[in-house]
Amino acid sequence: MTSSFSNYQLSSELLKAISMLNYNSPTRVQQEVIPAVLEKKDIIVKSQTGSGKTASFAIPICELVDWEENKPQALVIVPTRELAIQVKEDIFNIGRFKRVKVPAIYGKAPFYMQEKELKQKSHVVVGTPGRIIDHIGRGTFDTSKIKYLVIDEADEMLTMGFIEDLKIIISSIPIDRVTMLLSATMPKDIETLCEQYMKNPIHVEIEEENSSLDRIYQAGYIIEEREKIDLLKDVTIIENPDSCIIFCNTRQIVDEVYDELTNLKYNCQKIHGGMEQPDRLRIMKNFKQGYFRYLIATDVAARGLDIDNISLIINYDISQDSESYVHRIGRTGRISREGRAITFVTKDESKFLEDIQRYIGKEILLKERPEKETVDKFKQAFNKKMNTRPKIKEEKGAPLRKEIMKLHINAGKKTKMRPVDIVGTLCNIEGMTAEDIGIINILDISTFVEILNGKGEFVFQKLQNMNIKGRPRKVSKAER
Repeated sequence: MTSSFSNYQLSSELLKAISMLNYNSPTRVQQEVIPAVLEKKDIIVKSQTGSGKTASFAIPICELVDWEENKPQALVIVPTRELAIQVKEDIFNIGRFKRVKVPAIYGKAPFYMQEKELKQKSHVVVGTPGRIIDHIGRGTFDTSKIKYLVIDEADEMLTMGFIEDLKIIISSIPIDRVTMLLSATMPKDIETLCEQYMKNPIHVEIEEENSSLDRIYQAGYIIEEREKIDLLKDVTIIENPDSCIIFCNTRQIVDEVYDELTNLKYNCQKIHGGMEQPDRLRIMKNFKQGYFRYLIATDVAARGLDIDNISLIINYDISQDSESYVHRIGRTGRISREGRAITFVTKDESKFLEDIQRYIGKEILLKERPEKETVDKFKQAFNKKMNTRPKIKEEKGAPLRKEIMKLHINAGKKTKMRPVDIVGTLCNIEGMTAEDIGIINILDISTFVEILNGKGEFVFQKLQNMNIKGRPRKVSKAER
């Protein structure tokens, strides 16, 4: 099998981004999927989360799309908003130096903003089923040039009742396409979908030699509901994690736990489906970067949360669905690391515990409540960490941005600004070529342009004294 991305005959722009994103060598799923998609073969992938699935389809799609074509050429369907945003970011980062444009379309976000983005040059669209159907129905998403279709987390689509929606979407895109389906499990309905819509697909099943579940220490406590919050304090003191997600089954319990921990001066935030999307995105981003240690969440955070080193998962409420339990604890123990997961079980929830143990094929160690002396022994180290500012981690795409400067020009569609005007001006600067120009985004009264290859500051200074489309324009560095 290929042990280096350079063996796939990818463009230099892609190899540069892959290297800067620290994708050192292809994972097993990438070794199977990348060559198959580059050869334009349909493929069905059964593989657990955290195995590098997104890059496995993002890399060949970014390689294959024709930059000159203005209409979308690839569609990636995902079950949740969080995952749509995550996958969009991953594809955007991989295709950064090829200037691949990746709109994300999902519910509970302004339709007209997505419509505007889709009107511009777009290469890969990532979206959730309902909003994709809305855009297709209203004629705001032109699917006539789609050559690559990805159905990601297919089993979750089935669970969420999206199978009929998938059929509607598939029937509205060209038959002559490459189709990729990725799923952690393969229920019968997913197999039927594959038979119906795929052409001689390659079947790939990636069994991890060292399953992530085997790397996760799993334990539980039988506890009265009213004693949970005290046990939570004791467990967090003893475990003293660098980062921890506390899962609850309802928004109300998330709010209650958050209030309790905030009163105790825990460095924490909460996230659930009742919150506004921008707030959820901001909190997710801040948690990934380590601005706070404790995230209290409903299952909305179990999917599409791509963080490599969460040290502890606490199921404050036991998951009532075995698959959800696996997704929750799968946030820890990623990328060959050890993980820890602790579950609180009330006496009348023993059925859920038995179901989970049957599903994962192993027993969860049930422990006695920690003694006060034990908790006291760990308190000093806990208090020290509580009073230490967490180390802030760099965002995934940050290394790419070091070479890129985004500039803002105070003119847009209303002043008839076109990409060709921007390119013409920039290429008139000595030392600049079209290869140094990244994504150009023209809005009504603003234009954003990325300057690549470390030439941003130089171009910014030059533009202060140059006309753009025949007259002076205010050019400033764009806020990220």
